[in-house]
Amino acid sequence: MKFDGVFDYLIVGGGSAGCVLTYRLSEDPANKVCLLEAGPRDAWWNWKIHMPAALMYNLMDTKYNWYYHTEPQPYMNNRVMYWPRGRVLGGSSSLNAMVYIRGHALDYDRWAFKENCEGWSYQEILPYFRRAEHREKGGDAYHGDSGPLWVHTGDQANPLFEAFIEAAQQAGYAYTEDMNGYRQEGFGKMDMTIHNGRRWSASTAFLRPAEQRPNVRVETSAFALRVLLEGDRAVGIEFSQNGRIVRYRAEREVILCGGAINSPQLLMLSGIGPADHLKEVGVEVKHHLPGVGQNLQEHLEMYIQQHCTKPITLYSYTKPWNMALAGVQWFLTRKGVCTSAHLEAGGFIRSQAGIEHPNLQFHFLPSTVNDHGRKAGTSHAYQVHIGNMRQEARGWIKLKSANPKDHPVIQPYYLQTENDRREFRDAVKLTREIFAQKAFDPYRGPEIAPGAKVQTDAEIDAFIRERGDSAYHPSCTCKMGTDEMAVVDPQARVRGLQGLRVVDASIMPSIVSGNLNAPTIMMAEKCSDMILGKPALPKSNAPVFIHPNWRTAQR
Repeated sequence: MKFDGVFDYLIVGGGSAGCVLTYRLSEDPANKVCLLEAGPRDAWWNWKIHMPAALMYNLMDTKYNWYYHTEPQPYMNNRVMYWPRGRVLGGSSSLNAMVYIRGHALDYDRWAFKENCEGWSYQEILPYFRRAEHREKGGDAYHGDSGPLWVHTGDQANPLFEAFIEAAQQAGYAYTEDMNGYRQEGFGKMDMTIHNGRRWSASTAFLRPAEQRPNVRVETSAFALRVLLEGDRAVGIEFSQNGRIVRYRAEREVILCGGAINSPQLLMLSGIGPADHLKEVGVEVKHHLPGVGQNLQEHLEMYIQQHCTKPITLYSYTKPWNMALAGVQWFLTRKGVCTSAHLEAGGFIRSQAGIEHPNLQFHFLPSTVNDHGRKAGTSHAYQVHIGNMRQEARGWIKLKSANPKDHPVIQPYYLQTENDRREFRDAVKLTREIFAQKAFDPYRGPEIAPGAKVQTDAEIDAFIRERGDSAYHPSCTCKMGTDEMAVVDPQARVRGLQGLRVVDASIMPSIVSGNLNAPTIMMAEKCSDMILGKPALPKSNAPVFIHPNWRTAQR
């Protein structure tokens, strides 16, 4: 087979994991590393990427976005759900809301001790979170202060943030100084991947420094078509670029970092996956691996919205003049309202007694968002985004055809189980309780959604079916483990093949309790040491809060 280029490592996908691996694997100048990204560059002049407040623009078009959709959801009125995913250097870290949340320590202990992923306990992964991070507040046992990824804690002055945190305490929940530190459970200010008023994506943090090295090559508009195999060994990637078919060889490893949709899709297009399904769509079976595309997990969320009686929300900035002034301030000074995505306050709670660690997450916004920002708000209002963190439903991703350009078939099966439905029902009631507290008295107008007419469990269920939406957290479709449905082993190596790994959110054995960008970066940091044969970083012994009365108390 003729190759157009030869490298030590070929990384497919320039999202969060791909950027981290390019940075870490190329630290040794002897390693020739090539990163392939299907989308364009995240050019410095593209303000829609780099201005934090502009994130909705990229959710509304296809320029930097795969613009996926699910199958009709049988438990949600057969709605087709919109799944934006990054198609640009930085991947979804160039499109997301920049919230930096790690998940709970018990999520990782579940991976290690219940799901047969040796080496992935909280004590073992915390050092990799710290290695990646440069926290503006400074480092400690939980946080790093010298990594490439700058992390900023919310500091916008809107009084609604303080009202939300105070109201939660009035409702009986704790304040947490750091939901990525000792105590996740409770309410407080959230961390964000923002630095000096700009989005600090994985591309900005990791890839730009790596590109300065002579042993790094980055190819954009490089649409991966298949993994090239010689027997049971991955030896390269075939991709299309500017109308040409190109083949690159990897002397050491091919590493897929396409995310929970693209990585299983590329494996299946390469003949690696469930044999019966591959035959159905006309793909030659190279390696039967039944778990590819299975075990799909994703966070569903909904918005509880309330009119605000004072003109202090972001609705003011929907007026053209105010919007223009805020934009000019950001362009000239990197200060002002445009330096944040405004999801600066949040929290984690347990929906009922008997749940050991938080299963509901709140993001508070001093504004309203509808249909992924594609429908503008009409008045001053505020909302929380709330969803359950550990869904019971398990979905799948399959090929639509053998054509790599066809989007895959995505079926998450939202709200499939009664427990998932009950947790959302609880979420509505518990959010209403917080919004009813004294701290919101100066601001509270009528409820917009669900609305005063929605009171019974049946009415709440109907609202959730009609208004629930993706939280943009697909995961687990190439899960780690040792059972027959595992796609990769705990070293992220594709089972039964040589020279091929998957490193991204798809290899999570189960979804973590929080946003997925920070965990994906951590996973790539840890896997980089595995790939290079380095010893793991020393374990942490930092303690973690578990509510002492979790068996009998909800708060």
